[in-house]
Amino acid sequence: MANGLPNVDLIITGDRVIDPSSGLDGPAQIHVTNGKIVSLSDDLSLQSASRHIDATGMIVCPGLIDMHVHVYEWVTNFGLPADDAGVNSGATTIIDQGSAGPWTVGGLKAYVADPAITDVRCFVSANVAGALMGGMEGIMLHNPGMMRIDAIVNSALDYPGFVVGIKSHGEAGGISHWGTEVLEMAVKAAEESKLPLYVHTGELFPVDEQNRPVPASLMERVLPLLRPGDTVAHVYSNMPDGIMGPGDKVPAVVRDAYASGIHFDIGYGINFSYRIARSMMEADILPNTIGSDVHADFNCYHDDSKLDYSMCGAITRLCALGMPLPDVISRATLNPARVLGEENMIGTLAPGSRADITFLEPVEGRWVLSDAEGEVLTVEERFVPARVFCAGVDIEPSKRLLRDIWEWENTLAAE
Repeated sequence: MANGLPNVDLIITGDRVIDPSSGLDGPAQIHVTNGKIVSLSDDLSLQSASRHIDATGMIVCPGLIDMHVHVYEWVTNFGLPADDAGVNSGATTIIDQGSAGPWTVGGLKAYVADPAITDVRCFVSANVAGALMGGMEGIMLHNPGMMRIDAIVNSALDYPGFVVGIKSHGEAGGISHWGTEVLEMAVKAAEESKLPLYVHTGELFPVDEQNRPVPASLMERVLPLLRPGDTVAHVYSNMPDGIMGPGDKVPAVVRDAYASGIHFDIGYGINFSYRIARSMMEADILPNTIGSDVHADFNCYHDDSKLDYSMCGAITRLCALGMPLPDVISRATLNPARVLGEENMIGTLAPGSRADITFLEPVEGRWVLSDAEGEVLTVEERFVPARVFCAGVDIEPSKRLLRDIWEWENTLAAE
């Protein structure tokens, strides 16, 4: 025993350890035994361990938690391999958003989540089937007749800890056909199951043009239905019917929802806009969580060749847009853990928590990152996952899907 601490399996010593749950941002040691963190200390003198890792030069933080992925591989055409979206991209916990419905969620658990190294969770779709072919045939899959509130509630009872929320939609396509009926049913299911709701925003499904909602009015219909603790997605999207709407000012209904405790998730996806991000950030409308919305091509089968964004890419962009790194790390660790009600176990480096730890390497050098509108952001530093511990298991991320921040052909000429 040294410094009052028992011998430990692993000591990680870092010159910048960020743990939002304790407010730590600086040099520290993390002590790990049997897949758990036994202590976190700014005393760097403990040396009694069977293994020691020097993480000097890295950002060491709790394992990243990606609030929005799609990993129902082979059942949905757009599902990614879970560990590629998870540990190989720097995230130790990922939440599949609506790929599975109450009738198909068992397969997601048995064939995707259980075999994965990554901790995979699920917000079950409000419709019984899930997304299937990208969910793009919205009027078939996402109509009120495809919803069974009792089936949603039962899925939460059947898979506690795996089904951790409900995915629904508040966008022009569905509302043009059924108004807010589907969303209202999802809210009722969330109340009965005592689960949070995660709501897609931005046009997605085929629109009945005769009933197309006025873009600026759509959030006035959607947001008042939600409860504090529910989450709206794609908050920095450029879609006219999305959170920001078609104007250049943050609508009052959005400010009111944010102030009421409704959570905002980046849900980076294919519509992220630097222009919208700047407007929202200038209005102090900041994301509560940072989901990536990584998925394969909706129009092909099992093809991720066009995927050009990532969670660590979103972290890099937000820092470049002016959000301090500790705030970004909080939104990628502690805050999503709180949404899941598991902030004592994940998203933290606190003693007794699971040893989920991410090492981010600050890679210097000019790098070009584009958004959905073609605007180019040149960054001087990227945050690339160099190492991950998942329940104490040491993993070197493959970074296979990190094309936006890792493949060198994207860089400017070396200067």
